[in-house]
Amino acid sequence: MERRRRGAPRHSPVSATRADVERQLADVVRIEGGRILAVLAASTRDLQLAEDAVQDASVAAIEVWTRTGIPSNPTGWLYVAARRKAIDVIRRESTRDQREAASGTTLREPDREVPAEPLIRDDVLRLVFTCCHPSLALDARVALALRTLCGLSTAEVARALLVSEPTMAKRLVRTKQKIAQAAIPYHIPDGRELGARLAGVHAVVHLVYTSGHHAAGDEVVRVDLCEEAVRLARLLVDLVPGEAGSEALLALLLLTDARRPARLANDGSLVPLEDQDRRRWHRAAVDEGVALLRRSLDRSDGVADPYQLQAAIAACHSTAPSFAATDWREIVRLYGILADVHPNPIVDLNAAVALAEVDGPAAALDALDRVDASARSHLWQAGRGEMLLRLGRRVDAAEVFSAALADAPTDAERRHLRTRLDAARAASAPES
Repeated sequence: MERRRRGAPRHSPVSATRADVERQLADVVRIEGGRILAVLAASTRDLQLAEDAVQDASVAAIEVWTRTGIPSNPTGWLYVAARRKAIDVIRRESTRDQREAASGTTLREPDREVPAEPLIRDDVLRLVFTCCHPSLALDARVALALRTLCGLSTAEVARALLVSEPTMAKRLVRTKQKIAQAAIPYHIPDGRELGARLAGVHAVVHLVYTSGHHAAGDEVVRVDLCEEAVRLARLLVDLVPGEAGSEALLALLLLTDARRPARLANDGSLVPLEDQDRRRWHRAAVDEGVALLRRSLDRSDGVADPYQLQAAIAACHSTAPSFAATDWREIVRLYGILADVHPNPIVDLNAAVALAEVDGPAAALDALDRVDASARSHLWQAGRGEMLLRLGRRVDAAEVFSAALADAPTDAERRHLRTRLDAARAASAPES
């Protein structure tokens, strides 16, 4: 959060229309809302109270800023307003001493400035570990992280996780109630507990990224979720310098996200890896990801970590000068190790597709047919369609592409699959 220097001159608010105010406020809440929430949650020990205070302060901001202008430090204004809202609620509900004794903290009138950055950082980390506490169900952890840490609305969280908004609203309420009733602590674990808890946080951050990388509906990519996951991964790397798992996770996200600019064509359809313009990839992200992976591997005790293996596979793709020059044998080898370390039908699916570049489409098709039924999604169908098409089985390919098209969740994927279906049908049509 932006912090004004003591003694620095205050600038006059900037006049703006209500629409301008709403846009500015939306930006502040999306970028800084999670940090403000973290500071309040740490001081009140009440996540629901903190969230309500930020919401009430946001409503007040629209009215005040429209009337008096946007302040020079909107983040600081929102923080002070939210903290005052929280104090007002505490004073109304009980005597100040009783509430402070129960929470173990002392709330006072807020400063005119937001806390120093190191304090904010620690509060955000406390909220990260609270949202990702192992006593919470995994789906609840992911939902709460998206709602509180990423600043998504309940409707946006519901859409990201493919459930109805009423269902998500109830899930979030139950989760926050459990945090309060179970007295889940707002603290950063240390010692042996930290390593075990970090693994759970890694899983949540990775799922946040996956929710953005494979979104639904009109948005094949949720850039905000991808960027928030990368930010959270960086935060974890800062928390425990030299922790191999956090470095590997950040490496994986950077190496994957580096290819994002080339994933979509101008018409919004997906661009296969083979056809992507590699000049559009973020080379700085690739370089940083490779460096992080090397550091992580240097710290490894010889036991393969799933994130290290996935990052190594992503590095093979991201550093190859072309699709043809990719080290497919190394990728297949890494998938084999990953399947042993972290058995997963999705790993088997990806490994089967990579096998086509080493042993040909027949071997890949055979491997795809052995993939567990739980992973036989539209991606599995699309993979089978490609192998069938490469084998000259065009009618079969068209049938499989048609099934994949019916199940595809995003517009971009449907456009791509429609193109592949048309190609299979054109190839199988008799010559006139």
